[in-house]
Amino acid sequence: MNEKMLIRSMPWLVTIGLFVFWEALCVITGVETFILPRPSVVFASMVQFAPQILHHSLQTLMTTTAGFALGVVGGALLGIFIGASRLVYVGLYPVLVGFNSIPKVAIVPVLVIWFGIGTIPAIITAFVISFFPIVVNVATGLATIEPELRDVLRSLGASRTEILTKIGLPRAMPYLFASLKIAITLAFVGSVIAETVASNEGIGYLMLSASSSYNVPLVFAGLIVVAIMGVLMYAVAVWFERRMTGWAFRGSDLMS
Repeated sequence: MNEKMLIRSMPWLVTIGLFVFWEALCVITGVETFILPRPSVVFASMVQFAPQILHHSLQTLMTTTAGFALGVVGGALLGIFIGASRLVYVGLYPVLVGFNSIPKVAIVPVLVIWFGIGTIPAIITAFVISFFPIVVNVATGLATIEPELRDVLRSLGASRTEILTKIGLPRAMPYLFASLKIAITLAFVGSVIAETVASNEGIGYLMLSASSSYNVPLVFAGLIVVAIMGVLMYAVAVWFERRMTGWAFRGSDLMS
């Protein structure tokens, strides 16, 4: 097996190895299914409850994608606004840090009071939890433009808008896509949290219902489905990153 094939197969080999280790650990220790089900039991549960899992996973995917999209638009715009002005950066950054320090699960009951139980609290929670990393990374990308580069462009007659659009935004693109890969996984966390508290649909609701009836294999099936959706959405973000900011990539193997 050449190096390129090995690199492509490594994620699959590691994942299969983890499931094999999990299965062997459960068999050797004899742990009860209601404590830690074997992967074979979890996958059997996924097949048994496939229609329900499909319905609830599509609901979670929809709410997560909607909240994430709002987070990308709002976070990028606010990040540009903050990063383009040192005064705004200094003024708003502490507020954003303080807001991000609030546990998002504590926000969900407030959202239920405002919007009721359903899809909207899950979308807003996914938006809120994915919003901060995007703002911070975009603002950082703009705020770290070298002063010497700004001075050269100004000496050539470039306006602030031209510096922002021609230098600042391309400079911030790698930061933006780095934040998207973080934000999409956080968005799933936000959706599932909201669904366990304030929804009658979604993977979070399915897991809560399964745990209340001690159907632990179904709970783990929900966890695996969320993980799969997170990996797929992460892969989409990486694909766009490679297409949009391929110029920013260098050799990543430190030992080469």
